[in-house]
Amino acid sequence: MAASTDDDFVADINVTPFVDVMLVLLIIFMVTAPMMTEGLDVALPKVETSEVLPTEDDHIILTIKSNGALYLDEYETGLADLPEVLTTRVKNAGRQLFVRADKDVPYGMVMHVMDRVRGAGVSDVGLVTTSLPDDASGAETSGAAASGSKKDNLQ
Repeated sequence: MAASTDDDFVADINVTPFVDVMLVLLIIFMVTAPMMTEGLDVALPKVETSEVLPTEDDHIILTIKSNGALYLDEYETGLADLPEVLTTRVKNAGRQLFVRADKDVPYGMVMHVMDRVRGAGVSDVGLVTTSLPDDASGAETSGAAASGSKKDNLQ
């Protein structure tokens, strides 16, 4: 008896489902990627001389918004909880802290936060600013470091 053609094995690979899944993943990535890079909206002070903020993940950014709200990276925290959180996430983890304060935040508020930072034992602190408009980079940069910090690490 001769074998029928219905029982023949098909050696072709059907890539259509694979392409469909990859296109869906690509669309998901394209939609979610901009949301992951957005930070907190803060109007940073502009300075003439500044250095580029490091891109490594070994630092934490403390943001002070114009309304006085504090954010450690993207998570809101209170002024009373700040020393404990900084001790855990910055000092014990061996990470560097950068402070981003809105230009409309009163100087007294920034100094009050810096006092809490020092009280937590964090000594390596950088202050984040932005370059003046004539700078071509337009990237977020870190300006002068607070006293007692390692200025060489900011270069």
